[in-house]
Amino acid sequence: MRLPRKHSMTRWREFQRVKKDGRSKAGRFLIVSTLEDPALPHLMTGFITTRRVGKAHDRNRLRRQLRAIVSRHGEFLENPHRYLVTIPRHGAAECGFAALEKDWLKQARRLGLLRETP
Repeated sequence: MRLPRKHSMTRWREFQRVKKDGRSKAGRFLIVSTLEDPALPHLMTGFITTRRVGKAHDRNRLRRQLRAIVSRHGEFLENPHRYLVTIPRHGAAECGFAALEKDWLKQARRLGLLRETP
């Protein structure tokens, strides 16, 4: 599953709503936040990568990796009608794809997002 453009969060108020009303869990490399919304037709994903994470090429690489992780495991979400925000933490640029994926899966399980272990 590739993430189509229509699945991307683009409005700041969507991110603010997830932050205010949603739940989040922090791991070593990532913070994963979610908010269920039955009115959504499908999963809406967003990624926040700040300059604290690294230079522009590091942030771009992290966004590509995070999109790949969410697209790979998005079909295993318990309820696809939700907002899902992923924020890489300081040090995420130095770790590998496998470590990012492991941390994302751990936080998703802690939030109860996955219906089965992929």
